[in-house]
Amino acid sequence: MASATGASVSINSRLTARASSLKLAALSNQGRSTLSFRLHPQTARLRVSCSAKPETVEKVCQIVKKQLALPDDKTVTGESKFAALGADSLDTVEIVMGLEEEFGISVEEDSAQSILTVQDAADLIEKLKGDA
Repeated sequence: MASATGASVSINSRLTARASSLKLAALSNQGRSTLSFRLHPQTARLRVSCSAKPETVEKVCQIVKKQLALPDDKTVTGESKFAALGADSLDTVEIVMGLEEEFGISVEEDSAQSILTVQDAADLIEKLKGDA
């Protein structure tokens, strides 16, 4: 699927391309115009979306700190990765169980495996609470 806006073309896939050097050229023999363009690979831009409420993120931070027995001076933020905080797979399962109990939600196994950061967990909680 592709969409065109102005002088750019974006292709919905893992690779994004930008069209440039758009030129119209008239064919003298047949009187038709053709459009030529060149695609240039472009790195995808990361867009951060913080849909979870700040109080949800803060509560998740508290649960993670408690579950991992982190010292009070250790800073845990939405961007904190569980692995970087020292969590192994069992710790992550226990964190998810604590979140389920605290927020009254049920997290499917597939969803639980996609939680890598505090923000991921908070966003999922907000989504599940909204779906309920």
